[in-house]
Amino acid sequence: MEITLALAVHVLAIVLWIGGVAMVTTVLLPAVRRFKSAEERVAFFERVERRFAWQARGTTLLAGASGFYMVDRLGLWPAFRSIEYWWLDAMVLLWLVFTFMLFVAEPLFLDRWFERQAKRAPDSTFALIQRLHWLLLVLSLVTILGGVAGSHGLSFSG
Repeated sequence: MEITLALAVHVLAIVLWIGGVAMVTTVLLPAVRRFKSAEERVAFFERVERRFAWQARGTTLLAGASGFYMVDRLGLWPAFRSIEYWWLDAMVLLWLVFTFMLFVAEPLFLDRWFERQAKRAPDSTFALIQRLHWLLLVLSLVTILGGVAGSHGLSFSG
């Protein structure tokens, strides 16, 4: 019963977290790109992203807690050493990247760095933001695809 609940929480957290990343990447950023002023683009995006960051932080914590709980309760630690379960490693790596970005990099230095860059070169800064979001979204989608397929028996080993 508790594994089912942990899985439900995990999936819900992933849907909200990566769904938010997908919305920002595929809808918000292209819409903001059409703003006339580069400064306006960056300022609007920063306001929206700041609000989304709280949702991303919360859902990232839920995904991590529920994921580690399931790995521990199901005794899946040895699977991390098997190429067949590459998606487990991908999940943890992706979670670590997002967790570092949301809890360490953004608050300590990344927000100020982007703000300085945006004042100097708003167009190229916004383009960099778009490229980074696309990279994170593609990595997230590959990880989700691998996790769902792998956890349901799809294997690339003989």
